[in-house]
Parts: sequence; structure tokens; C-alpha cells
Amino acid sequence: MSESNIRVEDNGYAIEARDLSIYYGDFRAVERVNLAIRRNEITAIIGPSGCGKSTVLRSFNRMNELYPTACAEGEVIFRGENIYDPDVDPVEVRRRIGMVFQKPNPFPKSIYENIAWGARINGFQGNMDELVERSLRDAALWDEVKDKLQEIGTALSGGQQQRLCIARTIAVQPEVILMDEPASALDPVATLKIEELMQRLKKKYTIVIVTHNMQQAARVSDHTAFFMMNEDRAGYLVEYGPTNQIFTNPQNEMTERYITGRFG
Repeated sequence: MSESNIRVEDNGYAIEARDLSIYYGDFRAVERVNLAIRRNEITAIIGPSGCGKSTVLRSFNRMNELYPTACAEGEVIFRGENIYDPDVDPVEVRRRIGMVFQKPNPFPKSIYENIAWGARINGFQGNMDELVERSLRDAALWDEVKDKLQEIGTALSGGQQQRLCIARTIAVQPEVILMDEPASALDPVATLKIEELMQRLKKKYTIVIVTHNMQQAARVSDHTAFFMMNEDRAGYLVEYGPTNQIFTNPQNEMTERYITGRFG
């Protein structure tokens, strides 16, 4: 996925899943998903537990491959290429499509090094002090930590740690940020800060978020994808559309039942 052979498709999409199925060994966890993620928007993935939401999210930067039995069929198109082609480097994919996990996972290093380390190993050659400050500012954390950059990142509060992880992701200059329930372990005040941050970040990045919190999906996202399980317990996409439509006028009866709390 080098700059010289990028074939960017100017269709307004950051990522496209095409007939995407994901397996863990013989078990098909996700079945034939077709989903186009729009650039510079927030897309929420919702659905009951076990329907493959996080599996789909991880497929967008090949994180599922960290599980030995996982494999994918179909395509995930990013910058005009299928990221599952044999000649595509998954490390480079993960640099361009970053991940923020459910539980904050800062490195046991200083706040400064949490930002600098990832940028450094990815070959950053510029002014590191400026990059650290810019990343922390973009993550709405600079004013809270600027006087303690040499203190260990794990000493921050949970909400601050999550914003530090977002800053760390931003520092390597991705195009897409994947967030797997980034506020589920946080208190309401910290959750609000993360949601406000996402609204600011979408001006520069495309964001895909998995959430169990339907109110959160309704508040923060531009588009929403609703997943369910079929009789074989494989996750599949039921409905995808503008968030306002999904929550006020869903086209599928199953979506309406889930949104109104009649199951799930």
C-alpha cells in the first residue's frame, strides 16, 4: 500500500466491505457484509451481543488476523485496494486505519512517550515536540497534561487515558479511526468528552464506532449499521442508513423492534 500505487476511488467512501465473510476456524462469524463507510463521518455499528459488530470493525484493519484461526473472504476496499490482497502489508493498513479499544490501554511510559513512541517507530522525522502537542490538542487533552508530560500515562484518569490512546492513534496520521465501545468503561462526564471529541475529529478523520449504547449512536453518528445473527449464529447486516432514518423510520421490522427495545 505504497503511495506510488494508490488508486483512490473518488466515490466519497473511506472503506467498502464487499461480500465480506469472516471465519474463526470452521465457524462463520460474519456473513456476506456489504457496507460503504463515508469519509469524514461517524458511522455507528449497533446490534445485540454476539452479532459480529467488533469482528466487522476489526476486519477493517485486519486486526482479526491476530487470532490464529481467523480468516476473511470477500474484500475490504481502502484507497482503491483490497486490504486482504496478499501483497498488502497489514502493518501499513493498521497505520492508516487506527484502532481505539474498549478499555484504555496506554503504554507504561510517560505521556510524552505514549505519543512519540508510535510515531517514532513509524518513521516520523519531524519536530517531535510539535507532534506531541498537536496530537494531544486534537485529542482535547493538552491543557490537562501539558505540565506533566513526563509523568506515566497510566496514572491518568480513565477518561484521560482513553483520550491519550486517541492522541496516540492520531500521532501516526491515520485516515480512519476505529473505536470499539470507547466509552463503555467511562463515567458519564468522561463519556460526554469522548463524544464531543469524536464530533471534532470527524472534520479530519473518518470514524467507525461499535456501541451497545443506542442513545450514544443516535447522538454521535451520521450513519448507523444494524447487525443481527442468523439461525447459524453468523452476524449479518440487517439495515444501514442515515442515523436519523434508522432511529425514527427504519425500513426493516427487525430494526424497529431492536431500536424500541423489544429485544436485544
